[in-house]
Amino acid sequence: MTDTDDLDRRRFIASIGTVVAGTSIAGCTAPGTSSGTGEQSPSAETEADAGEETAAPTETATAAEEEATATASGSGDVPSSVSSYLSETTNFDGSATDATDQDTVTVDVGASGNNGNFAYAPAAIEISTGTTVQWEWTGKGAAHNVVAEDETFNSGSSASGTGVKFEYTFEETGVYNYYCTPHKALGMKGSVIVR
Repeated sequence: MTDTDDLDRRRFIASIGTVVAGTSIAGCTAPGTSSGTGEQSPSAETEADAGEETAAPTETATAAEEEATATASGSGDVPSSVSSYLSETTNFDGSATDATDQDTVTVDVGASGNNGNFAYAPAAIEISTGTTVQWEWTGKGAAHNVVAEDETFNSGSSASGTGVKFEYTFEETGVYNYYCTPHKALGMKGSVIVR
């Protein structure tokens, strides 16, 4: 073997080593490609990509979409805005009382719930447009009132005792969440779903 052959062999081995080393260095290939081919590799992941999560686009429901959910006749579904609003209300079981065939619906104010008489019963009702909801005080749990989150209706100052009543007629479809001012933090909240 001559010195020239030995030199050629060393150059060959060195060039092979450079090619192998160059293609195997992390980050030298595009994420999701295999080295040297440029083709997608489903399991290829660089160290920089490991641990990072790509957030999937999320949809946010608009008020019109929520209203469409609330107005779907006969769906029986409780809108997510109601479930979310009443999530800390102990007498809400995830369903709404169906009163869509009634002209007047009664809701007890000061019903049992939320560690005392700090609830509306039923917590959620489903009615038709033109229905009147009448809130009647039980006389329990101190003074209460009824205030819509969007200020559509308001019974005024807190009152106690039996015989106290407040009513409101719902003419438009939608979701109406309401609360008792002095006991909202305890979970005294309710919802009216108008279809």
